[in-house]
Amino acid sequence: MLTFVGLGLYDEKDITLKGLEAIRDADVVYAEFYTSPLGGKTVEKMQEVYGKRISVLERRDVEEKAEEGILKLAKHQKVVLLSGGDAMIATTHVDLRLRAIDMRIETRIIHAPSISSAVAGLCGLQSYKFGKSATIAAPYGKKGIISAVPYDTIQANKERGLHTLLYLDIPMRINEALKLLETAEEKRNLGGEPLKKSIVVGIARAGSDKPVVRADYFGALKSYEFGEPPHVLVVPGELHFLEREALIKIAQAPEGTI
Repeated sequence: MLTFVGLGLYDEKDITLKGLEAIRDADVVYAEFYTSPLGGKTVEKMQEVYGKRISVLERRDVEEKAEEGILKLAKHQKVVLLSGGDAMIATTHVDLRLRAIDMRIETRIIHAPSISSAVAGLCGLQSYKFGKSATIAAPYGKKGIISAVPYDTIQANKERGLHTLLYLDIPMRINEALKLLETAEEKRNLGGEPLKKSIVVGIARAGSDKPVVRADYFGALKSYEFGEPPHVLVVPGELHFLEREALIKIAQAPEGTI
């Protein structure tokens, strides 16, 4: 059997009791952290709390060499794969599960909190008003190409009055992400209200004892110090009056501006 176990939002204590039971019952425990950051976790602390040795896999171990590694073991042993957040948020986990099914390996999923579900509660926005999400990636290629997908996703959601959750590349920070969005907007050169004049919300270390949640104008947030990652961004769409109140009281948005 191959069991996918989500580790939750931040530290080693965010795992569910069901997930912990699966780890302790497993023959082999693996973890991958290229789809979601460690946050406040360390492998050493996890091993101490969970009482099991944990082997960390690289991307190629999951995406290219699984048939000769993790899946081969799962044919005859109880194998657990740990990942940050929820167990099935990343496409690579869905792909691995499908390959396991093709090899007639039984699979199961043990869910845990994810930033995609926690973000609404953290900043006070309504969960059903979030549209498509996107990831802000670091510039790529020799020319340092900046993807416009996150910016285009924001604009498409705004047209429908929806909020946008933006994941950040590991270990990108909010001020870096905002600069990339600003560059993408300049290249698009579209009319209408510029994004850099909008209120945006930055969230750091969700799930920790003291997460940072801050809403402000684009330019002001760019210079705000959020501390260590993981970081995410939210660009609000149309706001209900309770959402406006929440952004002021929870995220310290400047009164009279939203």
